[in-house]
Amino acid sequence: MAVAHKDDDLYDGDHGRYVLQNSPGIGGMKMLSFVKVMYDTKDNVMKIPDDARPDDFISISGTKMRLLARNGAVPCSATDIPTDLVEANCIPRGFMVPEGWQGVVDYYKNVNDAERWIPWSRPVVEAPACHRTVPNGKFGSTSFYLKHKEIESFWHDIPIRPTGEKAEIINFVVEIPMYMTAKMEVQKELAGNVITQDTNKDGSPRYYTYGTPFFNYGLIPQTWEDPTLISPQGNGGDNDPLDVMEIGSGPLKMGSINPCKILGSLELIDEGETDHKIICIVLTDPDASRINSMADLDIVKPGTTDKLVDWLKRYKTSDGKPENSLAQDTPTTVNEALAIIEETHGRWRDLCGHGTSSSSYIKGAEKFWLTSPGCKGQ
Repeated sequence: MAVAHKDDDLYDGDHGRYVLQNSPGIGGMKMLSFVKVMYDTKDNVMKIPDDARPDDFISISGTKMRLLARNGAVPCSATDIPTDLVEANCIPRGFMVPEGWQGVVDYYKNVNDAERWIPWSRPVVEAPACHRTVPNGKFGSTSFYLKHKEIESFWHDIPIRPTGEKAEIINFVVEIPMYMTAKMEVQKELAGNVITQDTNKDGSPRYYTYGTPFFNYGLIPQTWEDPTLISPQGNGGDNDPLDVMEIGSGPLKMGSINPCKILGSLELIDEGETDHKIICIVLTDPDASRINSMADLDIVKPGTTDKLVDWLKRYKTSDGKPENSLAQDTPTTVNEALAIIEETHGRWRDLCGHGTSSSSYIKGAEKFWLTSPGCKGQ
Protein backbone atom coordinates (compact mmCIF):
# COMPACT_ATOMS: atom_id res chain seq x y z
CA MET A 1 0.00 0.00 0.00
CA ALA A 2 2.81 2.42 0.86
CA VAL A 3 4.35 1.99 -2.60
CA ALA A 4 1.16 2.08 -4.65
CA HIS A 5 -0.55 4.85 -2.65
CA LYS A 6 2.19 7.17 -1.41
CA ASP A 7 -0.22 9.82 -0.07
CA ASP A 8 -2.34 7.39 1.96
CA ASP A 9 -2.11 6.90 5.72
CA LEU A 10 0.14 3.85 6.13
CA TYR A 11 -1.81 2.83 9.23
CA ASP A 12 -5.30 3.34 7.82
CA GLY A 13 -7.47 0.77 9.60
CA ASP A 14 -9.18 -0.14 6.33
CA HIS A 15 -5.95 -1.55 4.84
CA GLY A 16 -5.97 -4.62 7.06
CA ARG A 17 -9.67 -5.10 6.41
CA TYR A 18 -9.10 -5.09 2.64
CA VAL A 19 -6.30 -7.64 2.92
CA LEU A 20 -8.31 -9.96 5.17
CA GLN A 21 -11.41 -9.61 3.01
CA ASN A 22 -9.48 -10.98 0.00
CA SER A 23 -7.90 -13.89 1.86
CA PRO A 24 -8.84 -17.43 0.75
CA GLY A 25 -11.46 -19.11 2.93
CA ILE A 26 -13.11 -15.94 4.26
CA GLY A 27 -16.25 -16.52 2.20
CA GLY A 28 -19.01 -14.04 3.02
CA MET A 29 -17.50 -12.90 6.33
CA LYS A 30 -17.37 -9.10 6.66
CA MET A 31 -14.49 -7.26 8.29
CA LEU A 32 -14.83 -4.10 10.38
CA SER A 33 -11.94 -1.68 10.84
CA PHE A 34 -11.29 -0.02 14.18
CA VAL A 35 -9.78 3.28 15.28
CA LYS A 36 -6.53 3.64 17.22
CA VAL A 37 -6.96 3.57 20.98
CA MET A 38 -4.54 4.34 23.83
CA TYR A 39 -4.32 3.50 27.53
CA ASP A 40 -6.00 6.06 29.81
CA THR A 41 -3.97 6.22 33.03
CA LYS A 42 -6.88 7.92 34.83
CA ASP A 43 -9.61 5.43 33.97
CA ASN A 44 -7.32 2.39 33.51
CA VAL A 45 -8.89 1.36 30.22
CA MET A 46 -8.06 1.44 26.53
CA LYS A 47 -10.02 4.22 24.75
CA ILE A 48 -9.91 6.86 22.04
CA PRO A 49 -7.54 9.59 23.33
CA ASP A 50 -9.07 12.75 24.78
CA ASP A 51 -7.43 15.75 23.12
CA ALA A 52 -8.13 17.84 26.25
CA ARG A 53 -5.73 15.76 28.39
CA PRO A 54 -3.10 14.15 26.10
CA ASP A 55 -0.62 13.54 28.93
CA ASP A 56 -2.97 11.01 30.50
CA PHE A 57 -2.65 8.56 27.59
CA ILE A 58 0.06 5.94 26.89
CA SER A 59 0.50 4.34 23.47
CA ILE A 60 0.75 0.54 23.55
CA SER A 61 1.27 -0.36 19.89
CA GLY A 62 1.18 -3.86 18.52
CA THR A 63 4.98 -3.82 18.21
CA LYS A 64 5.36 -2.75 21.85
CA MET A 65 2.80 -5.33 22.99
CA ARG A 66 4.68 -8.15 21.23
CA LEU A 67 7.98 -7.01 22.74
CA LEU A 68 6.46 -6.91 26.22
CA ALA A 69 4.99 -10.38 25.68
CA ARG A 70 8.34 -11.81 24.52
CA ASN A 71 9.92 -10.26 27.62
CA GLY A 72 7.29 -11.88 29.85
CA ALA A 73 5.97 -8.54 31.19
CA VAL A 74 3.97 -8.76 34.44
CA PRO A 75 1.17 -6.48 35.75
CA CYS A 76 2.28 -3.01 36.80
CA SER A 77 1.71 -1.70 40.31
CA ALA A 78 -1.88 -0.58 40.81
CA THR A 79 -0.69 2.82 42.04
CA ASP A 80 2.30 3.45 39.77
CA ILE A 81 1.95 3.30 35.97
CA PRO A 82 5.32 4.08 34.32
CA THR A 83 5.46 6.03 31.09
CA ASP A 84 8.07 3.60 29.70
CA LEU A 85 6.36 0.22 29.96
CA VAL A 86 9.18 -1.62 28.16
CA GLU A 87 11.81 -0.40 30.61
CA ALA A 88 9.57 -1.32 33.55
CA ASN A 89 8.56 -4.57 31.78
CA CYS A 90 4.98 -4.38 32.98
CA ILE A 91 1.44 -4.11 31.63
CA PRO A 92 -1.04 -1.70 33.29
CA ARG A 93 -4.23 -3.11 34.71
CA GLY A 94 -7.17 -2.72 32.37
CA PHE A 95 -5.05 -3.17 29.26
CA MET A 96 -6.07 -6.82 28.94
CA VAL A 97 -7.71 -9.40 31.20
CA PRO A 98 -4.95 -11.29 33.12
CA GLU A 99 -5.76 -14.69 31.60
CA GLY A 100 -5.71 -13.19 28.12
CA TRP A 101 -2.35 -11.54 28.72
CA GLN A 102 -0.86 -14.81 29.93
CA GLY A 103 -1.99 -16.42 26.69
CA VAL A 104 -0.27 -13.68 24.68
CA VAL A 105 2.95 -14.09 26.71
CA ASP A 106 2.83 -17.85 26.27
CA TYR A 107 2.49 -17.49 22.52
CA TYR A 108 5.23 -14.93 21.90
CA LYS A 109 7.72 -16.60 24.24
CA ASN A 110 7.20 -19.92 22.41
CA VAL A 111 6.30 -18.73 18.91
CA ASN A 112 9.01 -20.86 17.28
CA ASP A 113 7.78 -24.08 18.87
CA ALA A 114 6.34 -25.79 15.78
CA GLU A 115 4.62 -28.46 17.88
CA ARG A 116 2.50 -25.87 19.74
CA TRP A 117 1.95 -22.94 17.38
CA ILE A 118 1.25 -23.34 13.67
CA PRO A 119 1.11 -20.15 11.53
CA TRP A 120 -1.98 -19.61 9.37
CA SER A 121 0.03 -20.33 6.21
CA ARG A 122 1.02 -23.81 7.39
CA PRO A 123 -2.18 -25.86 7.55
CA VAL A 124 -2.03 -29.35 9.05
CA VAL A 125 -3.54 -31.29 6.14
CA GLU A 126 -2.87 -34.32 4.02
CA ALA A 127 -0.68 -33.68 0.99
CA PRO A 128 -2.86 -32.64 -2.00
CA ALA A 129 -1.19 -35.34 -4.07
CA CYS A 130 -2.11 -36.99 -7.36
CA HIS A 131 -3.70 -40.46 -7.03
CA ARG A 132 -0.85 -41.88 -9.14
CA THR A 133 1.71 -40.89 -6.52
CA VAL A 134 2.70 -42.28 -3.11
CA PRO A 135 3.14 -39.80 -0.20
CA ASN A 136 5.60 -40.80 2.50
CA GLY A 137 6.21 -39.18 5.91
CA LYS A 138 4.32 -36.27 7.45
CA PHE A 139 3.37 -33.48 5.05
CA GLY A 140 4.72 -30.18 6.39
CA SER A 141 7.84 -31.80 7.85
CA THR A 142 11.27 -32.63 6.46
CA SER A 143 10.33 -36.33 6.58
CA PHE A 144 7.81 -35.93 3.73
CA TYR A 145 8.54 -37.05 0.17
CA LEU A 146 6.39 -37.90 -2.83
CA LYS A 147 7.09 -40.69 -5.34
CA HIS A 148 5.26 -41.68 -8.50
CA LYS A 149 3.74 -45.17 -8.61
CA GLU A 150 4.81 -45.95 -12.18
CA ILE A 151 7.58 -43.51 -13.08
CA GLU A 152 11.00 -43.71 -11.44
CA SER A 153 12.00 -40.03 -11.80
CA PHE A 154 9.84 -36.90 -12.04
CA TRP A 155 12.78 -35.17 -13.73
CA HIS A 156 14.17 -37.74 -16.17
CA ASP A 157 11.50 -40.34 -16.97
CA ILE A 158 8.62 -38.16 -18.16
CA PRO A 159 8.93 -37.00 -21.79
CA ILE A 160 9.26 -33.28 -22.40
CA ARG A 161 5.90 -33.28 -24.22
CA PRO A 162 3.02 -35.74 -24.68
CA THR A 163 3.47 -38.19 -27.56
CA GLY A 164 2.28 -36.77 -30.86
CA GLU A 165 1.57 -33.27 -29.51
CA LYS A 166 2.67 -30.09 -31.29
CA ALA A 167 5.69 -28.17 -30.05
CA GLU A 168 3.79 -25.65 -27.90
CA ILE A 169 2.31 -28.42 -25.71
CA ILE A 170 4.61 -29.63 -22.93
CA ASN A 171 4.29 -31.95 -19.95
CA PHE A 172 3.94 -29.92 -16.76
CA VAL A 173 4.84 -31.66 -13.47
CA VAL A 174 3.14 -29.96 -10.51
CA GLU A 175 5.30 -29.35 -7.45
CA ILE A 176 3.20 -26.64 -5.72
CA PRO A 177 -0.58 -26.59 -6.27
CA MET A 178 -2.31 -23.22 -6.54
CA TYR A 179 -3.03 -21.58 -3.12
CA MET A 180 -0.55 -23.85 -1.29
CA THR A 181 2.25 -22.11 0.62
CA ALA A 182 4.54 -25.10 1.28
CA LYS A 183 7.59 -24.67 -0.98
CA MET A 184 7.87 -28.10 -2.62
CA GLU A 185 10.41 -29.10 -5.27
CA VAL A 186 11.84 -32.06 -7.14
CA GLN A 187 15.16 -33.02 -5.56
CA LYS A 188 17.99 -33.36 -8.08
CA GLU A 189 20.26 -35.18 -5.62
CA LEU A 190 17.84 -37.74 -4.14
CA ALA A 191 17.10 -41.17 -5.60
CA GLY A 192 14.06 -41.02 -7.86
CA ASN A 193 14.22 -37.21 -7.87
CA VAL A 194 11.32 -37.27 -5.41
CA ILE A 195 9.32 -34.16 -4.43
CA THR A 196 10.10 -32.85 -0.94
CA GLN A 197 9.70 -29.55 0.91
CA ASP A 198 12.50 -27.03 0.55
CA THR A 199 14.14 -25.96 3.80
CA ASN A 200 15.30 -22.70 5.36
CA LYS A 201 18.90 -22.16 6.45
CA ASP A 202 18.02 -23.47 9.92
CA GLY A 203 16.71 -26.73 8.41
CA SER A 204 13.02 -25.98 9.02
CA PRO A 205 10.43 -26.53 6.23
CA ARG A 206 10.13 -23.51 3.95
CA TYR A 207 6.84 -21.73 3.22
CA TYR A 208 5.92 -18.83 0.98
CA THR A 209 5.06 -15.79 3.09
CA TYR A 210 4.14 -13.36 0.29
CA GLY A 211 0.50 -14.45 0.32
CA THR A 212 -0.81 -17.60 -1.36
CA PRO A 213 0.33 -18.40 -4.94
CA PHE A 214 -2.41 -17.71 -7.49
CA PHE A 215 -0.86 -20.16 -9.97
CA ASN A 216 0.19 -23.81 -10.09
CA TYR A 217 3.98 -24.17 -10.02
CA GLY A 218 6.28 -26.91 -11.20
CA LEU A 219 8.70 -27.96 -13.90
CA ILE A 220 9.16 -29.22 -17.44
CA PRO A 221 10.82 -32.66 -17.26
CA GLN A 222 13.98 -33.42 -19.25
CA THR A 223 15.15 -29.80 -19.10
CA TRP A 224 18.02 -28.18 -17.19
CA GLU A 225 19.26 -24.60 -16.81
CA ASP A 226 23.02 -25.04 -17.22
CA PRO A 227 25.02 -22.74 -14.88
CA THR A 228 27.82 -22.62 -17.47
CA LEU A 229 25.49 -21.11 -20.08
CA ILE A 230 25.84 -17.34 -19.63
CA SER A 231 22.92 -15.08 -20.57
CA PRO A 232 23.29 -11.65 -22.25
CA GLN A 233 22.89 -10.18 -18.74
CA GLY A 234 26.01 -12.09 -17.65
CA ASN A 235 24.23 -14.70 -15.47
CA GLY A 236 24.47 -18.48 -15.58
CA GLY A 237 21.50 -20.81 -15.32
CA ASP A 238 20.14 -21.73 -11.89
CA ASN A 239 21.15 -25.42 -12.13
CA ASP A 240 17.51 -26.65 -11.98
CA PRO A 241 14.91 -28.04 -14.37
CA LEU A 242 12.93 -25.34 -16.20
CA ASP A 243 10.24 -23.78 -13.98
CA VAL A 244 6.58 -23.43 -14.96
CA MET A 245 3.81 -21.10 -13.74
CA GLU A 246 0.40 -22.41 -14.81
CA ILE A 247 -2.33 -19.76 -14.71
CA GLY A 248 -5.49 -21.85 -15.02
CA SER A 249 -8.65 -21.60 -12.95
CA GLY A 250 -7.88 -23.93 -10.05
CA PRO A 251 -5.41 -26.12 -8.14
CA LEU A 252 -3.81 -29.15 -9.76
CA LYS A 253 -2.60 -32.13 -7.73
CA MET A 254 0.98 -32.34 -6.52
CA GLY A 255 2.95 -34.81 -8.61
CA SER A 256 0.40 -34.80 -11.44
CA ILE A 257 1.54 -34.66 -15.08
CA ASN A 258 -0.48 -32.24 -17.20
CA PRO A 259 -0.35 -31.36 -20.92
CA CYS A 260 0.09 -27.57 -20.89
CA LYS A 261 -0.03 -24.96 -23.67
CA ILE A 262 2.93 -22.54 -23.73
CA LEU A 263 1.96 -18.84 -23.68
CA GLY A 264 5.34 -17.16 -23.11
CA SER A 265 7.95 -16.76 -20.39
CA LEU A 266 9.57 -14.32 -17.97
CA GLU A 267 13.30 -14.27 -17.19
CA LEU A 268 13.92 -13.90 -13.47
CA ILE A 269 17.35 -12.87 -12.19
CA ASP A 270 17.42 -14.58 -8.79
CA GLU A 271 20.49 -13.87 -6.65
CA GLY A 272 22.64 -13.54 -9.77
CA GLU A 273 21.29 -16.62 -11.59
CA THR A 274 19.06 -16.84 -14.67
CA ASP A 275 15.80 -18.56 -13.74
CA HIS A 276 13.36 -18.75 -16.64
CA LYS A 277 9.67 -19.08 -15.77
CA ILE A 278 7.61 -20.68 -18.54
CA ILE A 279 3.96 -19.59 -18.46
CA CYS A 280 1.30 -22.02 -19.67
CA ILE A 281 -2.32 -23.11 -19.28
CA VAL A 282 -3.41 -26.75 -18.96
CA LEU A 283 -5.40 -28.09 -21.88
CA THR A 284 -8.24 -29.15 -19.58
CA ASP A 285 -8.82 -25.58 -18.34
CA PRO A 286 -12.16 -24.03 -19.39
CA ASP A 287 -10.32 -21.04 -20.89
CA ALA A 288 -7.60 -23.00 -22.71
CA SER A 289 -9.26 -22.72 -26.12
CA ARG A 290 -9.40 -18.90 -25.82
CA ILE A 291 -5.86 -18.32 -24.53
CA ASN A 292 -2.98 -18.92 -26.95
CA SER A 293 -0.56 -16.14 -25.98
CA MET A 294 0.24 -13.71 -23.18
CA ALA A 295 -1.83 -11.07 -24.99
CA ASP A 296 -4.82 -13.44 -24.96
CA LEU A 297 -4.20 -14.12 -21.28
CA ASP A 298 -4.57 -10.45 -20.33
CA ILE A 299 -7.73 -10.14 -22.42
CA VAL A 300 -9.40 -13.16 -20.81
CA LYS A 301 -7.85 -12.62 -17.36
CA PRO A 302 -6.96 -8.91 -17.13
CA GLY A 303 -3.96 -8.02 -14.99
CA THR A 304 -2.51 -11.54 -14.79
CA THR A 305 0.84 -10.58 -16.33
CA ASP A 306 1.25 -7.69 -13.89
CA LYS A 307 0.49 -10.04 -10.99
CA LEU A 308 3.08 -12.55 -12.23
CA VAL A 309 5.71 -9.81 -12.55
CA ASP A 310 4.90 -8.51 -9.05
CA TRP A 311 5.13 -11.98 -7.52
CA LEU A 312 8.46 -12.82 -9.15
CA LYS A 313 10.02 -9.53 -8.12
CA ARG A 314 8.70 -9.35 -4.57
CA TYR A 315 7.88 -12.81 -3.21
CA LYS A 316 11.10 -12.90 -1.13
CA THR A 317 10.69 -9.40 0.32
CA SER A 318 8.34 -10.70 3.03
CA ASP A 319 11.30 -12.77 4.28
CA GLY A 320 13.45 -9.64 4.57
CA LYS A 321 15.30 -10.14 1.28
CA PRO A 322 15.68 -7.52 -1.48
CA GLU A 323 13.55 -7.55 -4.61
CA ASN A 324 14.47 -9.83 -7.49
CA SER A 325 14.85 -8.36 -10.95
CA LEU A 326 13.63 -9.45 -14.37
CA ALA A 327 15.56 -9.22 -17.62
CA GLN A 328 12.43 -7.38 -18.81
CA ASP A 329 8.89 -6.95 -17.50
CA THR A 330 7.40 -7.86 -20.90
CA PRO A 331 6.96 -11.63 -21.39
CA THR A 332 8.49 -13.42 -24.36
CA THR A 333 6.46 -14.73 -27.27
CA VAL A 334 5.45 -18.37 -27.57
CA ASN A 335 8.26 -19.01 -30.08
CA GLU A 336 10.87 -17.38 -27.83
CA ALA A 337 9.69 -19.51 -24.91
CA LEU A 338 9.88 -22.63 -27.10
CA ALA A 339 13.48 -21.76 -27.99
CA ILE A 340 14.32 -21.62 -24.25
CA ILE A 341 12.68 -25.01 -23.75
CA GLU A 342 14.64 -26.60 -26.59
CA GLU A 343 17.90 -25.08 -25.36
CA THR A 344 17.38 -26.42 -21.82
CA HIS A 345 16.32 -29.82 -23.19
CA GLY A 346 19.60 -29.99 -25.07
CA ARG A 347 21.48 -29.07 -21.91
CA TRP A 348 19.66 -31.85 -20.05
CA ARG A 349 20.85 -34.30 -22.70
CA ASP A 350 24.38 -33.02 -22.13
CA LEU A 351 23.90 -33.56 -18.40
CA CYS A 352 22.90 -37.18 -19.01
CA GLY A 353 25.93 -37.65 -21.26
CA HIS A 354 24.10 -37.92 -24.57
CA GLY A 355 24.38 -34.40 -25.97
CA THR A 356 26.90 -32.61 -28.14
CA SER A 357 28.44 -30.27 -25.54
CA SER A 358 32.22 -30.43 -25.20
CA SER A 359 32.10 -29.12 -21.61
CA SER A 360 34.26 -31.32 -19.38
CA TYR A 361 32.83 -30.06 -16.09
CA ILE A 362 29.30 -29.16 -15.08
CA LYS A 363 28.85 -27.46 -11.71
CA GLY A 364 27.32 -29.76 -9.12
CA ALA A 365 26.47 -32.52 -11.60
CA GLU A 366 28.40 -35.10 -9.61
CA LYS A 367 25.79 -34.77 -6.85
CA PHE A 368 22.75 -35.29 -9.11
CA TRP A 369 20.80 -38.55 -9.30
CA LEU A 370 21.10 -39.40 -13.00
CA THR A 371 20.71 -43.19 -13.07
CA SER A 372 17.03 -43.50 -14.06
CA PRO A 373 16.07 -45.06 -17.42
CA GLY A 374 15.10 -41.71 -18.90
CA CYS A 375 18.56 -40.26 -18.32
CA LYS A 376 20.73 -43.37 -18.81
CA GLY A 377 18.86 -44.45 -21.91
CA GLN A 378 19.04 -41.15 -23.80
